Amino acid sequence: MMPKSRGVKKALVIGSGGIVIAQAAEFDYSGSQCLKALKEEGVETILVNPNVATIQTSMKMADKVYLEPCTADVVEQIIKKEKPDGILLGFGGQTALNIGVQLARRGVFQREGVKVLGTSIKAIDVTEDRLLFKNAMEQSDVPIPKSDAAYSVNDALTIAAEVGYPVIVRTAYMLGGGGAGIAYNASQLKEIVEQALEWSIEHQVLVEQYLGNWKEIEFEVMRDYDDNTIIVAALENLDPMGIHTGDSIVVAPTQTLTNEEYQLLRSASIRVIRSVGIVGECNIQFALDPYSERYVAIEVNPRMSRSSALASKATGYPLAYIAAKLALGYNLPELSNKITGVTTACFEPALDYIVVKVPRWDFQKFPGQVNKFLGPMMKSVGEVMSIARSFEEAIQKAIRELDIGKIGLVGNEGDDDSESLEELKASLQHPTDERIFN
Repeated sequence: MMPKSRGVKKALVIGSGGIVIAQAAEFDYSGSQCLKALKEEGVETILVNPNVATIQTSMKMADKVYLEPCTADVVEQIIKKEKPDGILLGFGGQTALNIGVQLARRGVFQREGVKVLGTSIKAIDVTEDRLLFKNAMEQSDVPIPKSDAAYSVNDALTIAAEVGYPVIVRTAYMLGGGGAGIAYNASQLKEIVEQALEWSIEHQVLVEQYLGNWKEIEFEVMRDYDDNTIIVAALENLDPMGIHTGDSIVVAPTQTLTNEEYQLLRSASIRVIRSVGIVGECNIQFALDPYSERYVAIEVNPRMSRSSALASKATGYPLAYIAAKLALGYNLPELSNKITGVTTACFEPALDYIVVKVPRWDFQKFPGQVNKFLGPMMKSVGEVMSIARSFEEAIQKAIRELDIGKIGLVGNEGDDDSESLEELKASLQHPTDERIFN
């Protein structure tokens, strides 16, 4: 089996950079698996990542490691020095995607003869630019919330008046919901948009109808250059829309969807990934009305994500490893699943067990200095995963794994059952990291 990208002898992999909430060690798994897959094909690997607290930066992984800042200027200099044939952008979080977009716009790839392996810059732009994303979903016949892109506070106020409050503000080219927020009136919207515009490298935000009580469902999807497409995992957020999926408790497989709802979202996922042109892995997020089969597409991540690592471990499907092989030109049917040893990479996993992910926060390290309320901007610093035969068992195991002094959902020392109904409603309307114990 020879990959289509036969001319790739040296490839550059961009890491996620320094340690910040939502990216750093979270992408060590995907980057390490990518390097492993490339080296198996005899490709010389160059890694750019200053984070020494990772497996991928150990000398046994890449042929050469640059412990340099992950910025477009630095990567451009490394490209000029190393002369790689190809570059992979989908294994270093939002940092790698943004660097790739910036270098493409400077003409660096064309000037230096570097191929973007896997998902193209055009596809990245479609998923990250909020206006292009909206247009792509309409072409795929996939509904989206009422929304529009804004480039100023006045734009945002005009859009919100048309959409109707409350609205959620999403930032273009941003990881972990950075700069995002929910506005119930014009004053709140102005404050959120002013900050979000500063966060966005494109100075663009999406002002979108807020669907706070809808279910949040995620699909992990794979596609190759030959348009073979499979669903690797379907994940259901225990928390409704409005809380970033990185701060949500997530269950696989989905627990409350009917077969009709599942097939509806599965078909939409396949239309989306094919329309956008992803090659490799992507994460697609949907909002689903709990009282009907109405759904909308919220976001597409054209890269490995936190959810990808969870899906890999939950299903036994090596997403990052296979995605790197697809980037070189292999197709899904001709690759084997190294974990199962008997199925091809085009075989969709089936789970006869329950997997639960629970985020981990460290708010106690900053008493009185941080806002503990959870929303569209991610605040967790890690997560745990448990596997069991039932949801009840899995959630109990995950709570204990958090190592926060809890033995489970109930029966904990200091538990207070004296909350009034009003207090309970308030805690559910304004969730914190303690919401599961209320």
